[in-house]
Amino acid sequence: MPAKILRARWVLPIDAPPIKDAWVEYEHGRVVRFGSGPPPGPAVDLGESGGDTALMPGLVNAHTHLELSWLAGRVPPATSMIEWIQKLLMERGSGPPGGAAGVKAKQAVADAVTAVRASGTALVGEVTNTLGTAALLESAHIGGMLFHELIGFMVADPGAFVRGAWSRISEVEQREQRRQWLQNAGTGRLQVAPPETQLSRRGSVVAHAPYSVSPALFGEIARRRGDAPLSVHLGESPEEIEFLHTGHGPFRVFLEELGVWDPAWRPPACDPVEYLQRLGYLHEGCLVVHGVHLTQRDLALLREKNSVVVTCPRSNVWVGVGLPPVTRFYDEGLRVAIGTDSLASASSLSMFDELAELRRIAPEVEAARLLESATKIGAEALGFPDFGSIRPGQRAVFAAVRIPPGTKDVEEHLVSGVKAGDISLMT
Repeated sequence: MPAKILRARWVLPIDAPPIKDAWVEYEHGRVVRFGSGPPPGPAVDLGESGGDTALMPGLVNAHTHLELSWLAGRVPPATSMIEWIQKLLMERGSGPPGGAAGVKAKQAVADAVTAVRASGTALVGEVTNTLGTAALLESAHIGGMLFHELIGFMVADPGAFVRGAWSRISEVEQREQRRQWLQNAGTGRLQVAPPETQLSRRGSVVAHAPYSVSPALFGEIARRRGDAPLSVHLGESPEEIEFLHTGHGPFRVFLEELGVWDPAWRPPACDPVEYLQRLGYLHEGCLVVHGVHLTQRDLALLREKNSVVVTCPRSNVWVGVGLPPVTRFYDEGLRVAIGTDSLASASSLSMFDELAELRRIAPEVEAARLLESATKIGAEALGFPDFGSIRPGQRAVFAAVRIPPGTKDVEEHLVSGVKAGDISLMT
């Protein structure tokens, strides 16, 4: 396949300043070179259809729950985390999986995956209890990490529990490989596409949160992770902090009401990040999601471990825990990625909508840093270092965004609210 060249009013390499009147050449799914001025050969002008275009890497949603998309509009905003969780569980317990409602729910998830792609996102950190979204992501050509999330505050055999989860991930991977082979066989192509052109999905077994996972299960998940990244909801609410320090509060009551309280459990009497470190879960690159109520010591420990904070500000407001200290994340030198969370706690799965909210609550943070978080840092956190920037050797997966003619600060425009109809994902 011959090399292709795209030309745009602006090209955003991400790890370098934006380039005006620029072009990108790519071949076999990889960037070959880029520059400004006249392109080195025949090019597709992305502005030919009217208006100017900015070309950037496809976005990375580092934390979402696509399988909850059928709950959109069914879990209203709450005044506290425990209130939101109770409403969520009530809806999940009374809703699908079977019959006409189940079919409708599956279609809602499929529609959500389509919307993710339409909003310029090419990689996701999909947190899933069922692994049911794997085939949908495959069909939509969306890559990323499937975080198979485990919940269990009182688990009799943590080792067997984790082994079973890894076995389910292996089964999903094998099914995808067979499906792809059969699709190719039906078209006369008897082998899968070469690795350099694929956006693959990887899997990892992860823990949900300190109030829903036992210390033994945390330790077993960490012990069996291999080189897969771990993710965890951490420091999300005041109730979580109270639970870890005292062993009491709404989460203790909640676990008792569910009949899963372990009377042998003792509160660690420490902050969340230190708790993870004690359990051996806080590895380099660990994705710590939310972090709304982390202390200065927590943040320093995350920086020391080179962990990644995944911020989801719209969801934090929805579930009643307050706004994350985004400016402080950046000021402390943390690696920051961005997620939308689910449609049960956000109005959309658009990363551009999340960027607009971050710009609103953190006007001090440079637009370039926000865009880096939404692309390069998110990709690295999910285990895709060859994604998220435009430079030779990187994957040629782009988001093309229509921008007003004469836009001077293209980075600021991209973090200030982009309409879905102005975005297209190019793979």
